Amino acid sequence: MDRVFQRFAEQLTESTHRDAAQQSMAEVAAALELSCFAYLAFPSRAGSAPNLISTYPPSWTAIYLQRGYESVDPVVRRAMRQPKPFQWGLGFEARNRSEAERALFEEAAKFGIRCGFTFPIHDDRGALAALSFASDDNRTGFKRSLIEHAQSLRLIATFFHAHAKRFWTIDRMVGGVVLSPREYQCLEWSARGKSAGEIGIILGIAERTAGFHLDNARAKLGVSSLRQAIVLLTESKSRK
Repeated sequence: MDRVFQRFAEQLTESTHRDAAQQSMAEVAAALELSCFAYLAFPSRAGSAPNLISTYPPSWTAIYLQRGYESVDPVVRRAMRQPKPFQWGLGFEARNRSEAERALFEEAAKFGIRCGFTFPIHDDRGALAALSFASDDNRTGFKRSLIEHAQSLRLIATFFHAHAKRFWTIDRMVGGVVLSPREYQCLEWSARGKSAGEIGIILGIAERTAGFHLDNARAKLGVSSLRQAIVLLTESKSRK
């Protein structure tokens, strides 16, 4: 286990983008006979999308994020409420589930996510996240590995969280300047041809607020027009 963690730590420390971070965690999971993982960083602002690094089936994670399932996911709710690791799955504590929660587990099971174990992360800055390992069935090997390596996996979760946070900042970097999540969102929608009023409707904010964030983004980037800011955004995406 020491060798596995050392390699993981070295790879993660040297990672410069989330794909490399995903690979480092995937190798740890494979070494410990854990089929797949999902790291979910919860947004600090209501209405914002969570950040995800995962080896869950992409078809499932796309559905999960597009439909905002994190708002009804009992795993997410429990992870945000308490720091203690816990087990979950289809049929586990079924009596306490709402219809929406049962439907979510049943849909996840169709993609091979039938049971799992989650390590909540509550850091000293108030940020919340969770690292989950999942399986298509509650196999003895899956349980044994979780029990045997529980303490190490908790350390791995904390270490991964500490390093993963920097990738969100990199993703919002435009022309060497880091924009706030809202500034970046508004600029992205503007690049798609949306007006401040339309952006406000999409993000659930006032038109004036959307304009405020666009003005801030333009000022931070040191350009005189929104069109120039969009050009910088497009160029930065082409380099990622």
